Formats: sequence, C-alpha cells, structure tokens
Amino acid sequence: MTKCTIIGLGEAGAAYAEALAAAGHQVTGFDPVATATPQGTSRAATAAEACKGADIVLVLTGAAAARSVATECLPVLPAGSTYADFTSSSPAVMQELGQLPGQASFADVAILGPVAALGAKTPLMVSGPGSAAVAQLLTPLGVDVEIADGGPGAAMSHKLLRSVLMKGLASVVVEAVTAGQAAGLESWIREQIARQLAGDGQAVIDRFLEGTSKHAVRRSREMQDTAQYLAELGVPAEMTVASAAALTRIAAAPAPEAALR
Repeated sequence: MTKCTIIGLGEAGAAYAEALAAAGHQVTGFDPVATATPQGTSRAATAAEACKGADIVLVLTGAAAARSVATECLPVLPAGSTYADFTSSSPAVMQELGQLPGQASFADVAILGPVAALGAKTPLMVSGPGSAAVAQLLTPLGVDVEIADGGPGAAMSHKLLRSVLMKGLASVVVEAVTAGQAAGLESWIREQIARQLAGDGQAVIDRFLEGTSKHAVRRSREMQDTAQYLAELGVPAEMTVASAAALTRIAAAPAPEAALR
C-alpha cells in the first residue's frame, strides 16, 4: 500500500483519487474549492498537512497554482518520496519547480488525452527523477505511462507540441462544422472531415507539408475568400483568418536551398 496525496480534487484529481483508493492505496486529498470528497479519500485541511508522510504526491490543480503548491508541499516531504506535477505548466516552469529545494524526487507529468472520457486510464508522459515512481504507481491501474528522456519539462514539451495539433485541429473542426451548419451542409462537411482524417497518416502529413509550401500563394487567396464567405454566413472565422495569414507568410518566405538547385 502506498500513501498517496492528491492536491486538487476536481474532475481529474477525483478520478485518480478514486482509482488509487480502489486499488488499495491510502489516499489523502486537499482542495480549497471542490466540495465533494472522492470515495475512499481522507480530506486534509491544508496542502502541507495532506503531504506529511506521503510516499507520492499527485498535483492536479490549475497551472496558475503550480508554484504556490510546490512551495508549500515540497519542504514537508520526506526523502524517498515523489512529487508529481500534472499541471499544464510550461516546460520552463517545470524546470524551475524541479530545482526547488526539497528531498522528494520531482516528476513532470503530461496528460495526453481527455480525462473526462478516459478517467484515470488516460495516457501519460513523464520526465524527471520521479518518473519511475509515477509509472510504478499508475501502470497497475491500466495507465499507459511513457517515460521521456530528459529532466523536468521534457514531458510537457511533448504535450505542448501535441497541443499544436490537437487543439488547433479541434478548433478547425469546430469552425468548419459551425460553417456547415450555417450553410445547411453539416452532413457533407462532416463527411469531408472524416475522410481527411482516415487513411495513411504519414502520407497525409507529407501531402500537407509539400502542398502547403508549393501552393501557398493560391491557398492564401482562397482562405481570404473563405473568411469572407464565413463572415457572410455570420460564422466566426478565427482559424480561417489565421490560416490565410500563415499561408501569406509561407508564400513570402525564401525558397529552401535544395529547391533552388
């Protein structure tokens, strides 16, 4: 049995607390806002109190609280313990927190999926000295834990690169489907999106990389026209406008040396 502390008992924190308690671990939690206490979790009055005697601490607060929580909790943790920060803090902040004084081993943990859908089994990437302890605790729960090379900040670097794709893609899909609804063509645009997302992923990547550079001038004009059409439909067009600007920039960029030979 491992003595686990969960700081932050919102949706994600509660999911991990319940899963760890169900697996037979001793779970103590703290959250100054959330009123509900997950099943099997003992509630502490402060974050520092919750961390006393803990083998491992999982911090699932918002990124804005990462520094203050670390400053309060790290000094009370004993040697041999692990402090795992699951917040969406920047790689630089993770590096900073990993250098704070304390006896616990620090782990930078990146959540690579929607906890709302996958719960405590959402895939994770971990980096830093405490990585092995995080993997040892959570892998038996059915969590896919990948340990990244490098110190604190390495896992978050991977997550933020993934976010360029996932959050950007989600925003584009929302904009396209919203426009489809306004034009009375939602079923058609959904079919187009599904078709583009299927098939050979690497081939699609290569096609996007090569085609975007080659046809940037024409495509920038097309996206400007698209933005105008969305305006006529009364649909917000932030992603379309940004695409037009990016294509204009790409079109104006010097050609790669290899292409000039």
